[in-house]
Amino acid sequence: MTRPPTLTAEGGDPAAPPPSTPPVEDEGGLRPGLRNRHLSMIAIGGVIGAGLFVGSGSGIAAAGPAILVSYALVGLLVVLVMRMLGEMSAADPRSGSFSAYADRALGRWAGFSIGWLYWFFWVVVLAVEATAGATILGGWVPAVPQWAWALIVMFVLTGSNLASVASYGEFEFWFAGIKVVAIGAFIVIGLLAAFGVLPGSDHPGSGFSHLTDAGGFLPKGPGAILTGVLLVVFSFMGSEIVTLAAGESADPRRAVSKATNSVIWRICVFYLGSILVVLALVPWKDPAVTKEGSYVAALDTIGIPHVGTVMDVIVLTAVLSCLNSGLYTASRMAFSLGRRGDAPRAFHRTSRRGVPHVAILSSVAFGFLAVWFNYQWPDTVFQFLLNSSGAVALFVWLVICLTQLRMRPIILREAPEKLVVRMWLFPYLTWLTAAVIVFVVGYMLTDDSARDEMLLSLLVAAIVVAVALVRRAVGRETPAEAPAPDAGP
Repeated sequence: MTRPPTLTAEGGDPAAPPPSTPPVEDEGGLRPGLRNRHLSMIAIGGVIGAGLFVGSGSGIAAAGPAILVSYALVGLLVVLVMRMLGEMSAADPRSGSFSAYADRALGRWAGFSIGWLYWFFWVVVLAVEATAGATILGGWVPAVPQWAWALIVMFVLTGSNLASVASYGEFEFWFAGIKVVAIGAFIVIGLLAAFGVLPGSDHPGSGFSHLTDAGGFLPKGPGAILTGVLLVVFSFMGSEIVTLAAGESADPRRAVSKATNSVIWRICVFYLGSILVVLALVPWKDPAVTKEGSYVAALDTIGIPHVGTVMDVIVLTAVLSCLNSGLYTASRMAFSLGRRGDAPRAFHRTSRRGVPHVAILSSVAFGFLAVWFNYQWPDTVFQFLLNSSGAVALFVWLVICLTQLRMRPIILREAPEKLVVRMWLFPYLTWLTAAVIVFVVGYMLTDDSARDEMLLSLLVAAIVVAVALVRRAVGRETPAEAPAPDAGP
């Protein structure tokens, strides 16, 4: 019987005696430049994507007020997955996060496959967010073509990521801060208007009556809740970024523990709270919910002047935040893959500032290519990229569940003192979460609006897994990750 992998440094001797103290593993050239305030804001802002502002209207139109249940179900799923990931990350912080853990617990093919799929997802996101940002900026300054704006925002954020990890953290601190303040203000102002106590508001003060006054709370039946789940599930992607970033902080275990414990209130406030306010202010059947966007429609009912411009600024901030984090996340995953021999070894090189410059430039190069595809062939090539990466979030969450099932006994055997975060009701809740994810995948295959996206995502995943298995069959798979040059004995 093969001995399970251990919690020793990757590439180290599993039989070697453990050190007297459990230091955080060296990351092979990365420098801990993220401060606690950076990680705190990354954790808070990581669950707030541009999709919350611009994509929630389609969910409301599809499910009515019951979209709240859809958000709650997906939010619960994210809380459980983050708890599992937090358990593993607090025990063993590293830039590869779940890909490195899958490599250890499930096999090299699993770490290779999910790492490359995750990298692919984020470089496609780079193109989506750069184009979205260019559309807003082009509306403000039409003399500059949209493609030029897309290049400008990509160049600026690439420069910040190349400068140092602290630069990324500082940009994200302010981007996320603006999102948090904006949503907090929206919730407070919206609730005051909904109950008719906001001075100068044009809203009639209907309270929560809009939740039931147009066909009840479930106007389209219980099945619409699942339809809503499919529409909102991908707007939660990004919660796991803090576990990748923690490896470049001075106290990663504390950062991961704090982020994992706070994910519940973050989802309740920012997602459920803001969507509840939208539904309280605007009847769900109002065409403006999808035409103008749910948040713009809600602010219009209050009578706030220049609401369109206000929302454009907020959405642009969310777009730049997502682009900034997407570039960081893709580059760190590429760095981890290079370190483990699952990508070109050059991806593992770091600059004198301690940033993986080759991985950053390689990731942004594909992002530039995807932007070009978006402008040249938006309905063919780029749509294929978009659809084939759309379900990666579900694949990542499923791999985290399966990995945690194997990692818990490994941690308990090798370093039980590192188990500072624990998944609740293990292993039953882990298995239940995995079963729910598999159910959502299966339901997408039966849904006309989601079937193509799931089929293409499964096709790309099958190709990547096949490449991993072929690498193993022909002996291209390296037996273990080479230790970092400055790692201790």
